[in-house]
Amino acid sequence: MNRSIVAGGIAAAFVLILIAFNSLFIVDQTAQALVIQFGQPIHEIRTPGLHMKAPWQNAVFYDRRVLDYEPPSEEVIAADQKRLVVDTYARYRIVNPLQFYQSVGTEAVMQLRLGATISGTQRRVLGNVILSALLSPERARIMGEIRDQVATQAKSFGIEVIDVRIRRADLPPENSQAIYARMQSERQREANEYRAQGAEQAQGIRARAERDRTVILAEATKQSQILRGQGDAGSIKIYADAFGKDLDFFTFYRSLEAYRTALGPDTTMVLAPNSEFFQYFGQHKAAKAAGQ
Repeated sequence: MNRSIVAGGIAAAFVLILIAFNSLFIVDQTAQALVIQFGQPIHEIRTPGLHMKAPWQNAVFYDRRVLDYEPPSEEVIAADQKRLVVDTYARYRIVNPLQFYQSVGTEAVMQLRLGATISGTQRRVLGNVILSALLSPERARIMGEIRDQVATQAKSFGIEVIDVRIRRADLPPENSQAIYARMQSERQREANEYRAQGAEQAQGIRARAERDRTVILAEATKQSQILRGQGDAGSIKIYADAFGKDLDFFTFYRSLEAYRTALGPDTTMVLAPNSEFFQYFGQHKAAKAAGQ
């Protein structure tokens, strides 16, 4: 009898433990829960701690933190028909677990639908702007427009879209090579134009410098000739004034200058003995004979 009571008590305790194990659950501070009964949501639990449910009910947990989602890169066409490979990321938070469960069910399905929403929105928005706008301060406005439209559509999923950003917008590889080649040819053309303009300006500067040099040299030569003429005239006047006081001495001095210029170690001259060129030599001999 006692054994039957003990066995029954143990069985009852085991059943109670099993019921408690299936009825109690803990909601973490970073999570929120939804109690499901036979596929139908019963109520939401957003406060952390220990909670109870019926053994036949299930608890579905969802993260209440800000989550990241990175859809795959895709190619879009801008308003100026430029093809772009756009890399986007989004940040969102589950704010209505019941609506989330009823609309998408799981995060995997939600990310597929959110990715489709982001793709359609950015195609629509970027299709109305040109490529240069994405490289200007207008990019912030464009990203804000994409974020607002995605957030409005994503409310039906029970989530709050906090931000949508274009991380990178590049040209496709085949377009990039063509654009780089065109940019290189344009830069080469500009460089050649600048070189031609520089050569033209350099030629003009050299021509003006050469002209100024010729004018300066001509003026300097003219001035030097004038000064030289004035100097020669002055020296002649001084000679004339000095030698005019004694004509015989002037004649003698000029003859000595002529001897110095004409006679040298290898000079050969054929003149008559009574030539006026040697008149002072004869006078010297005559004066010497008279002195003897």
